[in-house]
Amino acid sequence: MARNTTAGWSLISSGLVTLLLTALPGDSVWWGVGLLAVGIFVLVKT
Repeated sequence: MARNTTAGWSLISSGLVTLLLTALPGDSVWWGVGLLAVGIFVLVKT
């Protein structure tokens, strides 16, 4: 279970970092939103 929680927090932090990097070309905002959603899903399922 600890591994899943760690994975969830890792995905959430990756999503937040991606949201901060909106200056990059492409739709990095959607990557951030997607990673946040997956991270929250992983945390809720554990």
